[in-house]
Amino acid sequence: MQERKKVLVAMSGGVDSSAAAAILKQEYDVTGATMRLFTNEDIALKNQKTCCSLEDVEDARWAAFRLGIPYYVFSFGEQFRECVIDRFNRAYCMGLTPNPCIDCNRFLKFDALLRRAESLGNDYIATGHYVRRRWDEKSGRYQLLKGRDEKKDQSYVLFGMTQEQLSKTLFPIGELTKPETRAIAAQHGLLNAEKPDSQDICFVPDGDYARFIETDMGKTFPKGHFIDREGKVLGEHSGIIRYTIGQRKGLGIALGKPAYVLAKDPVNNTVTLGSNEDLFDDTVEADEVNWVSIARPDAPIRVEAKVRYNMKAQPAVLYPLEGDRIRVVFDHPQRAITPGQALVCYDGDLLLCGGTIGAAYRP
Repeated sequence: MQERKKVLVAMSGGVDSSAAAAILKQEYDVTGATMRLFTNEDIALKNQKTCCSLEDVEDARWAAFRLGIPYYVFSFGEQFRECVIDRFNRAYCMGLTPNPCIDCNRFLKFDALLRRAESLGNDYIATGHYVRRRWDEKSGRYQLLKGRDEKKDQSYVLFGMTQEQLSKTLFPIGELTKPETRAIAAQHGLLNAEKPDSQDICFVPDGDYARFIETDMGKTFPKGHFIDREGKVLGEHSGIIRYTIGQRKGLGIALGKPAYVLAKDPVNNTVTLGSNEDLFDDTVEADEVNWVSIARPDAPIRVEAKVRYNMKAQPAVLYPLEGDRIRVVFDHPQRAITPGQALVCYDGDLLLCGGTIGAAYRP
């Protein structure tokens, strides 16, 4: 009888990862593990629920017990501080709007956790992401595809995965819809079958990024000038980290007409305001590009691209640039392209590549 392969399932305490463990148990030797990334005291939170809360650890532990699989809690606090929280803080200080979930997947789940799993003799890790992977004989590459349930698809935050990581990662619920996932959890008697999805950044559960950054870094950010596109001073802002591209509410300035944040300049400590029409651009550049499902092309290709998580991919042309950079020109201008967010490109369901957005390109 052939020995069953071993897989370590990253269990967050939610229904998706618990269902993933239940599915895999039919075919693999499964172990569950929760990544302990921080405590509330570490990030100066009090009485707030986060994805690293004791409740979530206990939910994951109970699910593992119900499924009859071993379960561990691994502490990755140092790596999370360095690779996610500190990078998040620095990005905001540079006038960017980062997506820390991308860094968490890149540096923690599919790097630190994978190495820990291998050191314990596991053949694979698995997560509850709504994505699919497949082996393509023609190209000799593992490919990453959107989840079958496009409303739950999470491929956007996984564009940094390498071929090695894809070869050692399983995504058991990628072919399922959310209701199907909940049904599987219920069939296995898992108490978290109806647990709500987490929505906010785990270490900023109240969504107040500026408060978190100032508290965590122990510094305040000075006031500066609101300016228009010609550089005319319009008023005073409350600190550059309090604004993001496309923002209209909470500006604290009355101009007699709607005003939106167009750009932030941390060097001169200015925030540029303009009209909604000024927010649209058809061209964007990204660097630190990772080619996932195909090799880097030598010529322009047609793609569908996203510049934020919750948007439908839009038709465009991708131009490969020198080094690890690309330029994407959309068929139709897109609103509020934001430096620090990810530019992710697809061919249908197939994730081609992704990178970090710089400034919107204007010749």
